[in-house]
Amino acid sequence: KFERDLTLLAQLENLCKQLYETTDTATRLQAEKALVEFTNSPDCLSKCQLLLERGSSSYSQLLAATCLTKLVSRTNNPLPLEQRIDIRNYVLNYLATRPKLATFVTQALIQLYARITKLGWFDCQKDEYVFRNVITDVTRFLQDSVEHCIIGVTILSQLTNEINQADTTHPLTKHRKIASSFRDSSLFDIFTLSCNLLKQASGKNLNLNDESQHGLLMQLLKLTHNCLNFDFIGTSTDESSDDLCTVQIPTSWRSAFLDSSTLQLFFDLYHSIPPSFSPLVLSCLVQIASVRRSLFNNAERAKFLSHLVDGVKRILENPQSLSDPNNYHEFCRLLARLKSNYQLGELVKVENYPEVIRLIANFTVTSLQHWEFAPNSVHYLLSLWQRLAASVPYVKATEPHMLETYTPEVTKAYITSRLESVHIILRDGLEDPLDDTGLVQQQLDQLSTIGRCEYEKTCALLVQLFDQSAQSYQELLQSATASPMDVAVQEGRLTWLVYIIGAVIGGRVSFASTDEQDAMDGELVCRVLQLMNLTDSRLAQAGNEKLELAMLSFFEQFRKIYIGDQVQKSSKLYRRLSEVLGLNDETMVLSVFIGKIITNLKYWGRCEPITSKTLQLLNDLSIGYPFQKSCWSEHFSFLGINNQSNLTDMRCRTTFYTALGRLLMVDLGEDEDQYEQFMLPLTAAFETVAQMFSTNTFNEQEAKRTLVGLVRDLRGIAFAFNAKTSFMMLFEWIYPSYMPILQRAIELWYHDPACTTPVLKLMAELVHNRSQRLQFDVSSPNGILLFRETSKMITTYGNRILTLGEVPKDQVYALKLKGISICFSMLKAALSGSYVNFGVFRLYGDDALDNALQTFIKLLLSIPHSDLLDYPKLSQSYYSLLEVLTQDHMNFIASLEPHVIMYILSSISEGLTALDTMVCTGCCSCLDHIVTYLFKQLSRSTKKRTTPLTQESDRFLHIMQQHPEMIQQMLSTVLNIIIFEDCRNQWSMSRPLLGLILLNEKYFSDLRNSIVNSQPPEKQQAMHLCFENLMEGIERNLLTKNRDRFTQNLSAFRREVNDSMKNSTYGVNSNDMMS
Repeated sequence: KFERDLTLLAQLENLCKQLYETTDTATRLQAEKALVEFTNSPDCLSKCQLLLERGSSSYSQLLAATCLTKLVSRTNNPLPLEQRIDIRNYVLNYLATRPKLATFVTQALIQLYARITKLGWFDCQKDEYVFRNVITDVTRFLQDSVEHCIIGVTILSQLTNEINQADTTHPLTKHRKIASSFRDSSLFDIFTLSCNLLKQASGKNLNLNDESQHGLLMQLLKLTHNCLNFDFIGTSTDESSDDLCTVQIPTSWRSAFLDSSTLQLFFDLYHSIPPSFSPLVLSCLVQIASVRRSLFNNAERAKFLSHLVDGVKRILENPQSLSDPNNYHEFCRLLARLKSNYQLGELVKVENYPEVIRLIANFTVTSLQHWEFAPNSVHYLLSLWQRLAASVPYVKATEPHMLETYTPEVTKAYITSRLESVHIILRDGLEDPLDDTGLVQQQLDQLSTIGRCEYEKTCALLVQLFDQSAQSYQELLQSATASPMDVAVQEGRLTWLVYIIGAVIGGRVSFASTDEQDAMDGELVCRVLQLMNLTDSRLAQAGNEKLELAMLSFFEQFRKIYIGDQVQKSSKLYRRLSEVLGLNDETMVLSVFIGKIITNLKYWGRCEPITSKTLQLLNDLSIGYPFQKSCWSEHFSFLGINNQSNLTDMRCRTTFYTALGRLLMVDLGEDEDQYEQFMLPLTAAFETVAQMFSTNTFNEQEAKRTLVGLVRDLRGIAFAFNAKTSFMMLFEWIYPSYMPILQRAIELWYHDPACTTPVLKLMAELVHNRSQRLQFDVSSPNGILLFRETSKMITTYGNRILTLGEVPKDQVYALKLKGISICFSMLKAALSGSYVNFGVFRLYGDDALDNALQTFIKLLLSIPHSDLLDYPKLSQSYYSLLEVLTQDHMNFIASLEPHVIMYILSSISEGLTALDTMVCTGCCSCLDHIVTYLFKQLSRSTKKRTTPLTQESDRFLHIMQQHPEMIQQMLSTVLNIIIFEDCRNQWSMSRPLLGLILLNEKYFSDLRNSIVNSQPPEKQQAMHLCFENLMEGIERNLLTKNRDRFTQNLSAFRREVNDSMKNSTYGVNSNDMMS
């Protein structure tokens, strides 16, 4: 046996070497395949131990650690408790006796320890929670050498991180229960321990030349940061929502934050350790500065803020470390938190406020002037000033806020620094910030508020700078010897100025505006419109794309503020426009808009960003403002169908035709001649495609291009026609003449999403009964005929797309799932449109409904469960379709094969814990329909009735009785979400719960006892009473009155349970129904 072990060991070590070191792909893939087989082998556990005991290479130790982590994480056939305890103890001893392992091996073993501890958090042996004595496990490491200390601290850090992160293999409810219990029982002790160790480390006069001391300090800071970054109340599912952050520190931690030495510790550390560590210190300070306001009373908060501001002042007075970009970034975040978490009225009362606001203003101005340094951090500085400026009208404190002095300096620094950057960027060929429109838009939104503070100064500056640049630009254009570089510089400067003028005009929303300010807006608008006249006159020779995009951004802001019903027609702005440009009122300004839209479509038709923004502007105008159509008709005659564009470039056409459709509807009424006139180009295009399809040899690319353009246009029109009269004209125009062409396109090009997506989307729009527009006459069969076409398209596409075979993971959405998702939406729209009586299909032997539903099932079974929830559009279309099917077609669901029913039920079960509230609510509704159907069928089967149950119902009942665990698990999930989670859709959750309880009364009683027994003894009586009250007055039926009563009881139940558990550490045993 010993020799066999040695041979196996040599083989495994060789495979690990090949996996991690070889450059040959084939060898690596083979090694990977062999190691996957090893991981799945039944004696994997003992082989892992062999690798750890006798393996000579770090790679084999890494393999053992990752294999063991997989073993302890699996949900089916989990390892027994004794084995997991043994692995935990083994790992701790292994780490203690081998402190100098390779870093990645130590990391993998600590990850294994953290995973075992998290998943076994509620496991008991002899009435003791066996995996919770974390601090005891770690103490022996902390009392040993520095290497051991580092391992101990890393264990706590990794564990805190592991418990804070939800994983996809276990239910979210279980994750929240573990996280809450860990928070209540261990997290504060870990935080206190890490602060104490940091105090010791900083008190020892750190030997900064000692590498191991560095490592320990780094791990201690990471641990503290993980504690402060913990998701205390289960809300931050999205890490990108950085700036809305309030850290929900539990009340039991108050003492740590009332003690000023905690805050002082981090400011002292910042000044005493090397700059490479400071970012972590500042990250901890950012979290501490964001502690929820309600943790303190007013006096305590003022004291805390005073210490915080003092610390910030000290950093600003010694800014040497801020030259490191990471430090600078974190410090900017810290400054932003000063205003996001405290009010201006509180800040001005701080003792050193005048000095601090001066230092912050100087720091901001210097930062803005060095625009090339850490551009992503500027956002935080601007957000601080934006919040300060927005608070000025509301501040009630008598102390001066001094913002009228400093805000204009910030505005000026931003504007002048952007203008000065233009020349350097062009000269050195640097990346232009204007290319990142998202970032520019974000900064301009912030500037719009900052610039409105002391608006006279902002306007004076903008007018002065604009006039200088515009004059230089005009002179350069008239000069024969002007260098292209000089022209480009002035165009770049004007681009920034047009963006900024648009932004400050848009900022009028945030402040009560005066006539004088409107007159100032007028000065700025006149200048932009004069510049536009100049650039438009040159478009035949040359144009500047960025400047045009800035103009469109300006128009968008101007439209929001000064066009529409909410604007005073006597605004001083129009007076100024009238004096300078002869534009006396809104209508005349609109004609300037329209002229600009026409010019852009004429000259910039090939430039997708400009075209789409221009059409968006047209679309916004067509919705919000019923202006006369006459000013449009003469301009759009040039819009034939352009054959040169690329298939994906045609997306703008839908928007364009939506706008045209809305304009046509203004006075279309029942005028069919006018409608046909409007549709002439589209009729001609359909005839062309029909002609092509009728011959066997046609240019495929041309046919695709014509058809895709055509269906995009039609979808735009169909979207706009939301009244019965106009939609019926469109329906009669397309059906039956042109429907076969759409069906043929799907048959031919099912594998090319660039063609199928637009066609399927058009069909989904045509069957959508938006605003009750699909109302056919009593004698019309059109509703049924339309559904036949829908069914035909779904079946054609569905059966063909399933022949694609294996699709690479990175293309599966584009090639397959997107089309399937649109088919689901289309079927949902048709089934819920209320213009077809679906009973007649079976009555007359028409298989259209059956075909559509069977195709739905085939498509559904081709999608793995994980994909249903990974792709948001697919999950929304699937669950909303399922809702309609369970509501109106339960007989069909009941007739499905057992494995299909199980697939659907487990998709509902997974959807109940989805992060998307729409999906979760849809699942509740589906579950309610299924449970209600089951309950009715069961009630009928027990009554002595002459009519026996249908075959489907009987089979369905039989399947559900064979697999009670499915419904039971959902009962447990729903109950756990309601009790233990921040349940955002309580009403929806309550609807299926009553049916689930009535179908599983014994199971519900066990579940209730398990939850009651998991409470501390003094709380058990109260929890038992909560459950008693929940079922108070509830009868054994699902009538509306009874359901409503249950929903009311449930609201009270949730309140009582939350009150009862607020101060307790709760947890459910390992035989908890959730595991």
